[in-house]
Amino acid sequence: MTSVNVKLLYHYVITNLFNLCFFPLTAIVAGKASRLTIDDLHHLYYSYLQHNLITIAPLFAFTVFGSVLYIVTRPKPVYLVEYSCYLPPTHCRSSISKVMDIFYQVRKADPSRNGTCDDSSWLEFLRKIQERSGLGDETHGPEGLLQVPPLKTFAAAREETEQVIIGALENLFKNTKVNPKEIGILVVNSSMFNPTPSLSAMVVNTFKLRSNVRSFNLGGMGCSAGVIAIDLAKDLLHVHKNTYALVVSTENITYNIYAGDNRSMMVSNCLFRVGGAAILLSNKPRDRRRSKYELVHTVRTHTGADDKSFRCVQQGDDESGKTGVSLSKDITDVAGRTVKKNIATLGPLILPLSEKLLFFVTFIAKKLFKDKVKHYYVPDFKLAIDHFCIHAGGRAVIDVLEKNLALAPIDVEASRSTLHRFGNTSSSSIWYELAYIEAKGRMKKGNKVWQIALGSGFKCNSAVWVALSNVKASTNSPWEHCIDRYPVQIDSDSAKSETRVQNGRS
Repeated sequence: MTSVNVKLLYHYVITNLFNLCFFPLTAIVAGKASRLTIDDLHHLYYSYLQHNLITIAPLFAFTVFGSVLYIVTRPKPVYLVEYSCYLPPTHCRSSISKVMDIFYQVRKADPSRNGTCDDSSWLEFLRKIQERSGLGDETHGPEGLLQVPPLKTFAAAREETEQVIIGALENLFKNTKVNPKEIGILVVNSSMFNPTPSLSAMVVNTFKLRSNVRSFNLGGMGCSAGVIAIDLAKDLLHVHKNTYALVVSTENITYNIYAGDNRSMMVSNCLFRVGGAAILLSNKPRDRRRSKYELVHTVRTHTGADDKSFRCVQQGDDESGKTGVSLSKDITDVAGRTVKKNIATLGPLILPLSEKLLFFVTFIAKKLFKDKVKHYYVPDFKLAIDHFCIHAGGRAVIDVLEKNLALAPIDVEASRSTLHRFGNTSSSSIWYELAYIEAKGRMKKGNKVWQIALGSGFKCNSAVWVALSNVKASTNSPWEHCIDRYPVQIDSDSAKSETRVQNGRS
């Protein structure tokens, strides 16, 4: 406790060092100035200023010119006006036992199996993954796969994605009262499903966006593509003035469920669920008053130049020709290394001076005394960040980042609750987490929130926002009817018994 108090005192002194020095000096200068007489001022002018006007005038002009140039050329703020997370209908809810039944039906419907599915080892493997996944019984599956036999068709996949995107956008436009024709920039990201015409073209057609809208469709960029889309929209808003940018993040389950026997490809079936988010950004000064957040930083890290990083998450065919996404055994090491690089870039941008000094001191000490200093100092990011939205990729992902960033359980509560309630919704999961924090009433004016997402390639991307007011939950929030039940203590025993019943039935 004493060490904690000492560190807090150190942090306070370093952070407020300027103020602690400025006010006493101001008081001293003010005291001296109050004793000056008219004769003293005349003496000051004739002795110093009059003889140095040639120097002072250009210096003053240069200062004014530099200030004006800075004001004119600095990037304009990017505001998050509102966002909307898609909430699938209740009949699409998929308990763990129901998900296991979907896997069984998909495999049984595979023509190569001739209507039989006797192998139980794959089901036992999936059951164990489900038990450890952190997902609950209220996640959502796509309507096509909930049918018997499942519809794993292109048409069913298109219908799933259109329902998610249109549902999220309709709620967004309803909440903001923005006319779709006011949208000047559109960015849609979906990693695994990219039909022709594109999903961005589908949005343009459905909501009748104007013909000169600048539209982009991002594919194959994994679960971190949501932050990439935000970063792209930010850069475009810095160029194109007085407009709105619309970002849509989603993923498709129907077309990408794996029905083979390769275990490295079966894991994704257990984690991914239906979901999506639509985000409205603006660079209009008048929108600041009604916006929720202002974008402070985006940091993107890509380690794909390394072969292990590039191949650790890869789509391809298994031995029998069935398409799936394989996860290599190197993914944990790759993710850890990529996250560290991302944090090393973001840290200097957001950490207070006190933490930077401690890191610098330990860095020098480790260089000089390698044997005595084993590790670098791990900065306390909670001194700079109030809320954390860690991509709900799985329980292991959240556990690792919670440990490495020295976070408390409440710091990862939004991530764990999102994983339990909605599963891994890919690039949109960080928005369900932000909605959770708002629904709990924890987002206060001036709070900073850090969204961090991991994706294939391998990539780690971060976005930092600052709240412009005490943010309340949006109308039709996905947590509107269940926030009081969270956080929950996951009952592993009940999950085990439920899946064992399903295993016996199958």
